[in-house]
Amino acid sequence: MIRDLLLKNRSYRSFDASVAIPKETLVAFVDNIRYTPSTRNAQGLRFRLCYEKEECAKVLALTKWAGALKDRHFPPEGHEPSAYIVICAEQDIFTRDVGIAAQTIMLSATEMGLGGCMIGSFDEGKLTELLAIPSNLRPRLILALGKPDETVVIEEAEENGLAYYRDENDVHHVPKLKTEDMIL
Repeated sequence: MIRDLLLKNRSYRSFDASVAIPKETLVAFVDNIRYTPSTRNAQGLRFRLCYEKEECAKVLALTKWAGALKDRHFPPEGHEPSAYIVICAEQDIFTRDVGIAAQTIMLSATEMGLGGCMIGSFDEGKLTELLAIPSNLRPRLILALGKPDETVVIEEAEENGLAYYRDENDVHHVPKLKTEDMIL
């Protein structure tokens, strides 16, 4: 069921780096996007797949993770993601399509026992150059993917305290609003 996938689909920041994700799996994730809504059905997104270890290391160097956890470095050394999908678009009009595509990919990964993290903080210029992204496209979001090797717990937010945190056992806690607090 979709709810089960949603509950398992967390932002993971630590991975079993020994588990590779083959190109065919990434292509299957992108194939799922073909069946999702698209602004004006323009299908204006393009996807750059990264799955070779050396290229993944170069992409990682251009990203910033978990800005709210300033005392930590993510991913921990030796626990890097094994693949990335860079979502690119030509125009700002496709911003909502980026979200639809990202969630579709993350749910697809979750269904296969994988996980990931959506990364919006990265060096766009250097990433564009590194991955030889055509000049008519801009990278809008990076999806880091791998086999998660950390525990992430969803908990009820208390008094609008929405900041995620790590406890003394390095368990990642993610507060969520009550449904009734979300409805106007």
